[in-house]
Amino acid sequence: MQKVLNVGMVGYKFMGKAHSHAYAVVPKFFQPAAVPVMKAICGLYPQEAEAAAKTFGWEGYETDWRRLVERKDIDLIDISTPTDSHRDIAVAAAENGKHIFCEKPMAINLAEAKEMLQAATKAGVQHLIGFNYRRVPAIALAKKLIDEGRLGRIFHWRAVYLQDWIVNPDFPRVWRLEKAVAGSGSLGDLGAHIADLALFLVGDIASVSAVAETFIKERPLPTAATGLTAAGGKEKGKVDVDDAVIFMAKFKNGALGSFEVTRFATGRKNYNCFEINGSKGTIAFNLERLNELQFLSQEDDADSRGFRNIMVTEPTHPYVAAWWPPGHVLGWEASHINEVADLCDAIGRNVLPSPSFADGVKNQAVLEAAARSMESGKWEEVPR
Repeated sequence: MQKVLNVGMVGYKFMGKAHSHAYAVVPKFFQPAAVPVMKAICGLYPQEAEAAAKTFGWEGYETDWRRLVERKDIDLIDISTPTDSHRDIAVAAAENGKHIFCEKPMAINLAEAKEMLQAATKAGVQHLIGFNYRRVPAIALAKKLIDEGRLGRIFHWRAVYLQDWIVNPDFPRVWRLEKAVAGSGSLGDLGAHIADLALFLVGDIASVSAVAETFIKERPLPTAATGLTAAGGKEKGKVDVDDAVIFMAKFKNGALGSFEVTRFATGRKNYNCFEINGSKGTIAFNLERLNELQFLSQEDDADSRGFRNIMVTEPTHPYVAAWWPPGHVLGWEASHINEVADLCDAIGRNVLPSPSFADGVKNQAVLEAAARSMESGKWEEVPR
């Protein structure tokens, strides 16, 4: 008999919607050791929280996350809020014996991330950091190929994560453009994802050298109620986070890496791409073609050697057997569903999910080293 996992989620915007969809869909496609039950969603404004509960299928709602984490009928706390609240909610959840699922970036800084890990470890609860791209079947297949030695010794990692949603100077200064709330700009928002993929696929990073730029220094202030620009957009506020970051990295295994993240790549909507070059082959991936993985093997005959495009939709590929027949492609939301399925299964079996808060701390250490390098203009070591 499957266990029941009662879920309380804080946040109901973008990621709240994605996670709500995942909890609702998981039991229809997977058989995790614990079945999620959507107990309560939490938001600051009662009308919005109630509407989100009804729309997404939650049993009820709260307007104070402290009440949510103290409820006896909640087993798992899902943190889908702006970054500045992650530490407080996670620590309180751990102290109340709740398992924790926290969106990325893990925290405002490395010190907060370490506090979260320590609290969860001390409480003996399970914890997961939301790097959903590990659950894209094509990326999971890339990991399998690398672990099997199909790339040989890895020489290069190069990755870009490009968006364009703030190119317009009249776009308001939303919370992602405030350092006190977000911690950083494109570095934490996009860089956290490709740094995690680098750590996952290539290995630990030893040091980094970074440059950054904020192209638009002031933006119209949004209204408190709607988050949209006030009429006329005359009142402006300072943008104190990066708009774009480029950094180089030296991996502990000797590989070299390059990373570029920006929200000013006009025409690019969610262009998350990486390439890994090794002594035996190369892997390339583009999120905008997320059912495909490019693979070149030096072990192929010279006459037929070249990049092959693998459609990652076969039942032998990671996660795919739970979904559709071959050739019936998955979408972006499937990465979150696969993620929640793994989380529920790990909690049901009382094993630590991956990536855990320890992986989140490792990721935060890379981001912090990059931030230091932006200031110093020098190579900076990534803290252990």
